[in-house]
Amino acid sequence: MTRRDLLRSSAFVAAGACSPIMAIAENQRLDVNWYTRSRRFAELSFGRIAYVEHGRGPAALFIHGYPLNGYQWRGALERLHGVRRCIAPDLMGLGYSEPHAGQAITPQTQAEMLAALLDHLKVESVDLVANDSGGITAQIFIALYPHRVRSLLMTNCDVDTNNPPPQFAPFIELAKRGTLVDRFIVSQLQNKDLARSQKGMGQAFSYPEKLTDETIEYYLSAIASTAERREQFHAYTIALGENILVPVREQLHSWNGHARMVWGLKDAFFPVEWADWLNTTLPGARGVKRVPDANLFFPEEMPDLIAGQAKMLWDIGPKTTA
Repeated sequence: MTRRDLLRSSAFVAAGACSPIMAIAENQRLDVNWYTRSRRFAELSFGRIAYVEHGRGPAALFIHGYPLNGYQWRGALERLHGVRRCIAPDLMGLGYSEPHAGQAITPQTQAEMLAALLDHLKVESVDLVANDSGGITAQIFIALYPHRVRSLLMTNCDVDTNNPPPQFAPFIELAKRGTLVDRFIVSQLQNKDLARSQKGMGQAFSYPEKLTDETIEYYLSAIASTAERREQFHAYTIALGENILVPVREQLHSWNGHARMVWGLKDAFFPVEWADWLNTTLPGARGVKRVPDANLFFPEEMPDLIAGQAKMLWDIGPKTTA
């Protein structure tokens, strides 16, 4: 390690030194109204893909978790739009994207859709930022299009053999029965306190009591809006039951972009040992930032932490052979 690399590694520590609790954004300006006004649709072969774009500069692509949408990254976009052209799409089967009838919805087709979206936006390469099931798509994207990814900021997600995690099995079974939307989505829309509880989305948040009714509606209402949207959500859930990460181990091991793992330690789905696995497997990995008070969806709750870690990673610049 060079002296310059050592200084950069020290800067990573400094960037995450603030208390995660203090880093929670209480009054984010990029609210539901802003997202609704700013939402655009790209007409792709996959369907009408919803996305928001904020800022200028090199592009950064933010991939959200399940059952969320691009709104998850509002705090990060607010903090990073001054240094990046931030693009936050809604994956197919989630949020406000409208896949064509019969469109296959899997992590691989999500990655292919994102490549088509970048082509549509005339973006050649990106800095990837991902969470939860979005992390699967990010890894598949790297395997398929390694030349299009400059860096990877990865938070809690499926990794290698922990894809899917055992706790996800009940969701897959309900989706196969065609009852997941009613049991998991509609029930939380009808009872927001249930959504904030450990029986709803609240189980994945560090501070579920901060989830507003408006946020819950924005995340879940589109999924239950039509019979077709329900079927697509079920199809994507079932697809998440197949391990597709073990087959791309070699592609991940050969990708040389810079990577940084930021991992919440309160997450029952994705233990920190998998962040360590990524740190060992990815040649350009720059360590793991452990966040003691953080659950699975902490990137939404702690945008200052995400922004600080992203800026330090992006500041490293491309590798050289010298």
